[in-house]
Amino acid sequence: MQAYSRKLVFRITAVSLAVAGVAGLAAGLLAQDKGEDTMVAQAVADAQRLLSQDAYRPAGMLATRNAQAAAQALTATHFDAVQIYTAGGLLMAEQRSPTGRALGSELPASEGNGARAYTQPWYERRWLPDGRPLLRVFLPLRGDGQDLMGYFEGARLVPDWQRRRLEADARRIGLLVALVVLLGGMGFYPAVLRLSGDNLRRQRELLDAHMAMMEALGRAIARCDSDGDLHNFRVAWIAATLAEAQGMAGRRLQELIVGSFVHDVGKIGLPEHILLKPGPLSEEEMRVMRSHVGRGEAIVGEAGWLGGGQAVVASHHEKWDGSGYPRGLAGTGIPLAARIFAIADVFDTLCSRRPYKDPLPLAHALQVLNEGAGKHFDPHLVQVFAGLADSVHRTLASADEEELRGLLERMVRKHFNH
Repeated sequence: MQAYSRKLVFRITAVSLAVAGVAGLAAGLLAQDKGEDTMVAQAVADAQRLLSQDAYRPAGMLATRNAQAAAQALTATHFDAVQIYTAGGLLMAEQRSPTGRALGSELPASEGNGARAYTQPWYERRWLPDGRPLLRVFLPLRGDGQDLMGYFEGARLVPDWQRRRLEADARRIGLLVALVVLLGGMGFYPAVLRLSGDNLRRQRELLDAHMAMMEALGRAIARCDSDGDLHNFRVAWIAATLAEAQGMAGRRLQELIVGSFVHDVGKIGLPEHILLKPGPLSEEEMRVMRSHVGRGEAIVGEAGWLGGGQAVVASHHEKWDGSGYPRGLAGTGIPLAARIFAIADVFDTLCSRRPYKDPLPLAHALQVLNEGAGKHFDPHLVQVFAGLADSVHRTLASADEEELRGLLERMVRKHFNH
């Protein structure tokens, strides 16, 4: 399985498990609440039915006797404590079941006489000190004409067997919902995998197109310079290797690779007699030569994705001591990408064969870099590169054109496929 497929499986599984867990927990809690609602609704219905009978109706001349009979009947069936009040809030009857009497002070007693403010049935859940759930029911009592005739308030300690059944039902429903959500999430995997594969393929095609454009620019630049187009491959790979060692990653490293490969793009269009002149340039010729930096900025700035390389293109001739061009930047005022590139560019120039020179030995090239530390180069980056130079030199010394292209392509795919 490809790396992106494994990552996709992990992400889908993680998200599905998380959603399934939350959905299952929520469904379980809702199921438990629904179970309690059903239990309370049944108790309320039974209480209303009982209290509507003539022998238990808390109204008329026998209101107190009827209320006491109703309280006794209800504590024998659904409730552990019952209080029945008049419409004005006076206590008419109070009764406890054996369980209610055993609970003693843990069970709420009568709240005393006083007006009640509720007009609709409702209930609340409380927890006793030992963790057992207690349900309290509040029910306004109305006659046939919907006139208020009193209030019923009851408390029910949920029996252990009933509590266990509610919890078991809640767990079963929660697990079922979690399983359905999990299977649903995994069912999307083939479609997501196919879409991700299509997206990855498009990314690769786009990356191949970008690589082809960079190579085309590299060849155009090479025709304007005596260094040859392989210099662009080498210097971009060296710069990326140093950047990795420095901890650079993500978009900044992508921009460094692009900028390193097209750093001299501004030389396109400059007169060949200046670009290929074998001897020293005159002051006017040097002014024209230095204009390639501004030309390069304009080219990459208008080329979409190439615009990320602008820092290198604009500052690759700046020097640590401020003696470079075109802006005379110094120290950390020079973009990090350009400081990295400067070391890679000079190292490759020193160690490569050119029509006008043989390659320098590694030790000699490092000596040049060390002498330029604090002047031309960032001294810290020179120190970091010194630890990489031997490996970089051995890799490039034996690499032919195809291997150089492969080195850079692997580096590009490593940092652009995110």
